[in-house]
Amino acid sequence: MPQTKSRDAEIEVEACPVREVLDRVAGKWSILIIVAAARGPVRFTELERSIEGISRRMLTLTLRNLERDGLLKRTVFATVPPRVDYELTDIARELHRSLLSLTDWAERHRATISAARVAYDAERLTADA
Repeated sequence: MPQTKSRDAEIEVEACPVREVLDRVAGKWSILIIVAAARGPVRFTELERSIEGISRRMLTLTLRNLERDGLLKRTVFATVPPRVDYELTDIARELHRSLLSLTDWAERHRATISAARVAYDAERLTADA
C-alpha cells in the first residue's frame, strides 16, 4: 500500500505544473482571446466586440493573466486617447497551432463520439430497465 501512496504523490507533483498551465490556457475566455489575437495585434475593444458574452472585467482579468503567463504582449501607444494592442507571443502562437490541431481532431471525430454517446445511453437505458 505505501508504494501506491508514494506513486500517487509522485504523479500529483509531476502533474501539478501541467494542471496549473492547462487550467489557465484551457479556460473558455483564454482560448477565445488566443484565437482572436492569432490574426495579429488586436485592441481591447475589438476583443470585447468579437467575444460574445465576456464582461469587461473578465476580459481585463483574462488579458492580465495571459500577459503574466507570457502568452500575450501588451503594447501601449502614447496617443490621445491611449491605444493598447495585444499580440500573441511565440509560445502562444505555438499553443494556437495546438488548438487548431485539437479543433481538427474534434471535427473529424464528432460523429463517432456522438454515436458512441447514443449507444452508451441506449445500453444504460436497457440495463436500468
